[in-house]
Amino acid sequence: MNPGSPGTKRPESDVSERSGLVGVVSLLVLTVVGIAIKPPIHLAVPLFLIGTALPMVMWSLLVEKVHRRETTGLDFSLRHPRSEVVAISVTKLIGLFATFGAMGVFYHFSSVYQDPKYIPFFVFLSALSPAIIPLSIIYVYLTTRHMTQPRDDLWHFGKLISLDFNALEWPEIKSHLLSWSVKSFFLAFMFSILPFSVASILHVDISKVASDPAGAILFLVRLSLFFDVCFGTIGYILTLRVLDAHVRSANPYLSAWIAALACYPPFVLTQNGGPLHYRNGTQDWMVWLDSQPVLLVIWGSGVLALAMLYAWATVVFGIRFSNLTHRGIITNGPYRFFKHPAYLSKNIMWWMAYMPFLTTTTPSDALRNCVLLLLVNGIYFTRAKTEEQHLMHDQKYRDYALWIRENGLLSRIFRRRLAPNANDA
Repeated sequence: MNPGSPGTKRPESDVSERSGLVGVVSLLVLTVVGIAIKPPIHLAVPLFLIGTALPMVMWSLLVEKVHRRETTGLDFSLRHPRSEVVAISVTKLIGLFATFGAMGVFYHFSSVYQDPKYIPFFVFLSALSPAIIPLSIIYVYLTTRHMTQPRDDLWHFGKLISLDFNALEWPEIKSHLLSWSVKSFFLAFMFSILPFSVASILHVDISKVASDPAGAILFLVRLSLFFDVCFGTIGYILTLRVLDAHVRSANPYLSAWIAALACYPPFVLTQNGGPLHYRNGTQDWMVWLDSQPVLLVIWGSGVLALAMLYAWATVVFGIRFSNLTHRGIITNGPYRFFKHPAYLSKNIMWWMAYMPFLTTTTPSDALRNCVLLLLVNGIYFTRAKTEEQHLMHDQKYRDYALWIRENGLLSRIFRRRLAPNANDA
């Protein structure tokens, strides 16, 4: 049997589905309790994050023992000389605190982060700041002591800040800057939308939802997106080597960064007044189908299925979700069916949820909306391809891409449709 042919074993995923499942169960319990007692949003946000992340961390360490994986770059039987560990750790800490300082300067002087929606993020940083220095010192020292290659990208950045250019490797500096740029940008973004997502769930009227099928579908769509946001936020926080959740590499391609940033504030092109705003004169599916209750439920169920697929594509990462980085190859969950389930489901969902082909204005607006949404779809296609370009450096992803080409859901469907009918002979 040739590699990649139907029946070939799927490459093992770097992340187990059980880790994400533990987080889903935890978050679901917290959500039920939260709806019942309705805590203040500023308390609910950290409780949801901690209550979801901690069980996944414990599962990863105690059950899966991820800290012992070779991919962590850690060997706990290894003991570098104490003097060497101290020297390397000091250089790393110089680089780490310089990174924190650069983040602070960027947030302070950038007009984007003066928006009140970023207040929860800065409250989070303020609450965490007293523990950052001691925890950083302990973590850097302990991981350095057991690293097989302790002079990593952080060490190289520390040498740069120390103006020690001996043995400095610029690709390592680039890797460090790209990785922390991803973390800085997306962590702030996730915290800017998390309170609104939490509020949309906690403030729901359960009795009204229970008596209204369309309202129930809408609530479940919001719940799916809420799970996506929570798991995404946790992923950007827990980029830790000891959890095998560190950034192995950041996407080095400019085209990947342009395509990704075009989808997020302040660069987002689809916002009202933006060049790709595809909702001029549109209404969502609940408005257009309000007079057709059966079709409303059928259509809404399709939207819900896509929203759940989208959330599943994030949840399966467990504590390792991140844009523009390689933190392990995922081959299970929805990735056993599609290479890009999140992008696929999201883009189809926009067509179904916003129905740009129907407008309250003119047919030309409907045509324009469709063309613009097709361009948005094209941006996500570019994101998918540039992400693959990055991940193809990993042999496991190359094996996975070969496998999905023959065994993915779409490949199977097309192969079955194109296969000659035995009865035609």
